[in-house]
Amino acid sequence: MTKKNYDQLTVLHAKYAQSHGLKILVFPCNQFGGQEPWSEDKIKEFILKYSDGFEMFSKIDVNGNNTHPLFSYLKHKQGGTLGNFIKWNFTKFLVDKNGIPVKRYAPNVDPFDAEKDFPKYW
Repeated sequence: MTKKNYDQLTVLHAKYAQSHGLKILVFPCNQFGGQEPWSEDKIKEFILKYSDGFEMFSKIDVNGNNTHPLFSYLKHKQGGTLGNFIKWNFTKFLVDKNGIPVKRYAPNVDPFDAEKDFPKYW
């Protein structure tokens, strides 16, 4: 899912960042099969292969006792189908310009499929 998600997010960022203020925020997490064991610098270097327009934050936990408060909030506002936990990398949240999470997308939902929801929140 990595290449497809980053490729599509790169296209969406190029299309809407300047015209509508779209921001892609990346939160590395190593809680899913140990897929991001590297340092933050190495993860940032990897992400730069796709786009220098993504805002990458520190590596965090999104589930469990050490869940970052942002993800506690996101999961509370936009719960998952089978529970309020993040099931895998590339769970995506659409947040409006007031900071309110308005939609949640499962990891297998392509970013291009979320594009139809953007205009409601410009």
